[in-house]
Amino acid sequence: MCAMVLVADDDPRHAEGIRRYLVAAGHETIVVHDGRAALDAARRDRPDLLILDVMMPGLDGLQVCRTLRQESDVLVLMLTARSAESDLLLGLEIGADDYLTKPFSPRELVARTRTLLRRASRGAPEPTARGIRQIGRLSIDSVGHHVTVDGERIECTRGEFAILAAMSEQPGRVFTRAQLLHHTRGIDRSSTERTIDVHVMNLRRKIEADPRRPEQLLTVHGVGYKLAPGATP
Repeated sequence: MCAMVLVADDDPRHAEGIRRYLVAAGHETIVVHDGRAALDAARRDRPDLLILDVMMPGLDGLQVCRTLRQESDVLVLMLTARSAESDLLLGLEIGADDYLTKPFSPRELVARTRTLLRRASRGAPEPTARGIRQIGRLSIDSVGHHVTVDGERIECTRGEFAILAAMSEQPGRVFTRAQLLHHTRGIDRSSTERTIDVHVMNLRRKIEADPRRPEQLLTVHGVGYKLAPGATP
């Protein structure tokens, strides 16, 4: 799958290496070297995927991701030299779709790019999709790829939508974190089941009347999560 990819990295040699591998894989690639330029290029060129270094001058990658998430659902793959789980999860909390910890191989980056684009295309609207599922206060539109609560549309990241879409197919079924991780990002060496907890926490802020006392997206202790089939406000 060929796509337009925007690479934002303040190290010109590193960025050029990434660009060459992406071009060899068939992608049209744009390179910038700071956060402000990344925002401008994302708004102007509307890439399919943004590869975003966390540490950049001016606006850092986290600030860029946070700003873009208010404007678009562009795929974001973050590059970070930070290995602490809290730093990695922060990127996911503000809407990144995946991350790679430096150092990494260019081949792994291209593989992650391919996987993200493939999953995004599977989530695109299809004529044969089942359409809208109504579960309690939630309405999940698998064709329009959006979610409403009591008729009011909410903004979801791709990972968050994937969780709701998967669970809405079988309301009341308990999904393990590993199962949900497979639906959202796949199981690979940099993913953790803690990622799912972050997505669920963010979803509860959006869909629950009181996130501290959830009625729709429930925890089944020692197992995972389920979507209550008949929850009401």
